[in-house]
Amino acid sequence: MNYGGGPSLLLASTDVSPVLERNAVGRSPFLFTCDHFGRRIPSPLGDLGLPETELERHIACDIGIAGVATQLSDLLGAHLIAQRYSRLVIDCNRPPHVASSVPLISEATTVPGNEGLSREAAEMRRAQIFDPYHQRIEEVINERARQGMPTVLVSLHSFTPVYAGIARPWHIGTLYHRDTMLPPRLLKHLRSEGDLVVGDNEPYAVSDETDYTIPVHGEKRGLMNSGIEIRQDLISDQAGETGWAERLARILGEIETTLRAEALI
Repeated sequence: MNYGGGPSLLLASTDVSPVLERNAVGRSPFLFTCDHFGRRIPSPLGDLGLPETELERHIACDIGIAGVATQLSDLLGAHLIAQRYSRLVIDCNRPPHVASSVPLISEATTVPGNEGLSREAAEMRRAQIFDPYHQRIEEVINERARQGMPTVLVSLHSFTPVYAGIARPWHIGTLYHRDTMLPPRLLKHLRSEGDLVVGDNEPYAVSDETDYTIPVHGEKRGLMNSGIEIRQDLISDQAGETGWAERLARILGEIETTLRAEALI
């Protein structure tokens, strides 16, 4: 397969839409996004030259977060907008102009299907996967504003227990940049649980150079926002996914009550 030149059409007729939505009519103030929800690869790209063992790793998607996101959405009656295709095809939480948008190497793995990619092929990935996902988020936020609905943006992710040989102690982290409303509340509630090691902008911090969803849809629009990162070994099975969805639903529900009492939403 000529990965570098790319197909004339990225998504085949058998390929699903990049955008998955759940509880679209939900009235919760929380709007959940999930940039690395899925690990699908468009049919014309085959397997990107990678064995299945690599496509089952974190380099392809955020392990466990799909189960957490769908259950959390259901528990709160909150709108979830998720992206079905692998971050190896195009990373929907990276500015499209940065090198990691379509990674040549992810962690220590070379991605043959991304080598020698033409500008036209890269633009096709953006036009057919990245753009529809982010356009839908923008449309939903616009419609909520038109209806007078408050929007608190929460971007859901998971992270590896070990990175570059270094163990990560955090169970969960709150990621943010400019918002001073939601992150401190979220940190306070998580730390009050008593059994969690909570990261304050750990294991990652949000920035305009490394992130897209929060800076563009949250910060530029002045919405309360935060990223949530859960360690993958804690949500690697259905019980873990359910347990964390229920915990976060309770915590976010408590935060919503406070925000309403303070007339912030």
